[in-house]
Amino acid sequence: MRLFVYGERYICLSHILRWGQKCLIKDLKTNELADKKKEGLISSVYIGLIFILLAVVYFINLPHNIWNNFVNFIGSFVLAQVPGTSISLPAPFNPGAYTLLYTAVFEFCLGIGILEITILGLRIVMNSPLPRKAETIENVVLWLGTSYLAITYLVHMTIMSEWFVFWAGIILIGGLALIARSFVLVAGRHS
Repeated sequence: MRLFVYGERYICLSHILRWGQKCLIKDLKTNELADKKKEGLISSVYIGLIFILLAVVYFINLPHNIWNNFVNFIGSFVLAQVPGTSISLPAPFNPGAYTLLYTAVFEFCLGIGILEITILGLRIVMNSPLPRKAETIENVVLWLGTSYLAITYLVHMTIMSEWFVFWAGIILIGGLALIARSFVLVAGRHS
């Protein structure tokens, strides 16, 4: 128990923390917060959790030397012909050699998807504006879809053509995410 001197009295640290907690909880009641403050709070929590997620994914994969794997991956790009076309696009020389990096991408995308679901719950509880909820639903579809594509086409990749299938899938998931956002906005305006 830590005591602080205040005049002739001693004040316990737990009393100070309890007083601060009461003031903080009083200030965080959703009815008393303006929309800008609510959205700012949600954004701050979201950004902080993204940094925590980055650190967790990095430290989980640190024993496998993920940083060197990433540097080697960036240095391995060559121009490769897209199957069935005469177009050449950048791709890793040996895409199957970077399974560790693809697994980290999957973990990060899945983590962001779960984080977006949590943020959606916060937005519903705090009664955020409909466009913000729609944007979060769009992000849920995008990140969870990307995590599915990463585990399906990158982690189990052995041939170059799957690299291009992954990127075509990312474009498809991006379109599906925009459609999901549009459905939420249209449904919200008609209710």
